Amino acid sequence: MNMPSTVKTVGVVGAGRMGQPIVGHLVRKGFTAIVHDVDAGKRERVEGLGARWADAPAMLTRECRVILICVGFDREVRDLLSPSGLLPGLARDTIVAVLSTVNPRTVQELADAARPFGVHVVDSTVCRGGRAADEGTLLSFVAGDADVVERLSPVLACFSTDIVHTGGVGTAQVAKAANNMLMWACVIANHEALALAKRSGVDVELLREALLKTGAENYALQHWGTNTMAWAEDDLEIVQKMAHDAGVGLPQAGLNRELCRTLKPKRFRLEEYGV
Repeated sequence: MNMPSTVKTVGVVGAGRMGQPIVGHLVRKGFTAIVHDVDAGKRERVEGLGARWADAPAMLTRECRVILICVGFDREVRDLLSPSGLLPGLARDTIVAVLSTVNPRTVQELADAARPFGVHVVDSTVCRGGRAADEGTLLSFVAGDADVVERLSPVLACFSTDIVHTGGVGTAQVAKAANNMLMWACVIANHEALALAKRSGVDVELLREALLKTGAENYALQHWGTNTMAWAEDDLEIVQKMAHDAGVGLPQAGLNRELCRTLKPKRFRLEEYGV
C-alpha cells in the first residue's frame, strides 16, 4: 500500500513494549517517526530505530498529522488530550489514534472534545501481543468515520496484517475488550487442563501439541509459556466497568479477574496450580 502524500510523518507517544516495534515498522515502511516517552532513557533505543526523539509531546504537533497514542492507562490518554495537553496545538484534520486499551467512553468523550478543534480522535486497538508487534503482524481494530479510517489505514498497515473497521468511535475498544475476555479465559483454562493432565501422569507437551489439532486450539495454548499476564488485571477491570455501564452481568469475567490475580505470580508452573 503506497503512502498518501498527506501523511508522511507520524507521531508516537509511548515507546514501551508495543510502541518501540511499531516505531521500527513505521520507519522501515518509509514514514518519518517522531517519538516521545516520559522515560528519557528510551531515547537511544528510539533513535537507533531511525526515529526522531521529542522531549515533550507538544513537539509532535508541529509536523505530525497522524499521532499514535501507545501509553498504558486511561488517565494518561486523558491527560495527553486535555486542554492543557496536545489538543490546542494540533492542526485541523489531524488524526489522533488511541492504541491504548481504555474504556470506550474515554475515547468517545475525547473525540467530542476534539471535534471543535477539527481534530479526529479515533480508537485503534491492537491484538496478538508483543510477538506480533515485533513481526509486524498485529490485528488492528479501528473505529471512526470511514474517510478517517481510510486515511489512517496505510499507517496501521505498517505493523498490522489485518485491519478491521468496527464502526463508530469507541467500538474498537469494545472489540479489544471482547478479545481480552476470551484470551484470559483461555489462559486460565489452559492451565487447568494441563495441570490436571500433569497430575494424572500425561505428557503435557505431547497433549498440548495434540490439543492444537482439536477444537480446543487457542492462541494462548499455541504460544504456551510466553504470556507475561502483565495486563490481565487492567484488561479485566476495564471489562467490568464496561459491563456496569452497559447494565449487563458478566460473572465469568469477574471470576477470571480474580483467578488471573492468583495465577500471575506462578503462571506456567503447573505443579503449583490448584495446590
